[in-house]
Amino acid sequence: MKAFAVETPGVEGVLSGAQFADSFAIVVGRALTARAAAEKMFNRRRGWLTALLKTRDAAVKPFGLQTTDAKRPGTRMIGIFPVISETPERLVAGFDDKHLDFRVVVDVVAEPAGTRVVATTLVLKHNLLGQVYLAAILPFHRLIVRSMLNGLARP
Repeated sequence: MKAFAVETPGVEGVLSGAQFADSFAIVVGRALTARAAAEKMFNRRRGWLTALLKTRDAAVKPFGLQTTDAKRPGTRMIGIFPVISETPERLVAGFDDKHLDFRVVVDVVAEPAGTRVVATTLVLKHNLLGQVYLAAILPFHRLIVRSMLNGLARP
């Protein structure tokens, strides 16, 4: 099965005032916790994704925005994102920056065929730079999230 768009699940209160939200899901044929799903999604980078992230970092650095290699001592991380909260069924990661605040929520739900994994992205824009940034990355964002979810279906 391939990842597909779904309605945004119950994420109220994760990022109050978020102006953007989208969700994609996939059903995988095994049991997963939210952490296990998030680790597989965010810790395995394909070459094209690494190249996109390096391009993104080079483009945003002159604006003083956080880059993917930013050091966050003492912070639990999942891939390039700090973990904000975690239960076996939900992991919330993300960070706040001057142009926007970002959260990714990974939810897991047991189903007869395995586990439904839902990845929800929430964004709260602070200014014009945040609006421009979001518009620029959205086409890539959708491709990346679907690709990461589809990676869960691989053994």
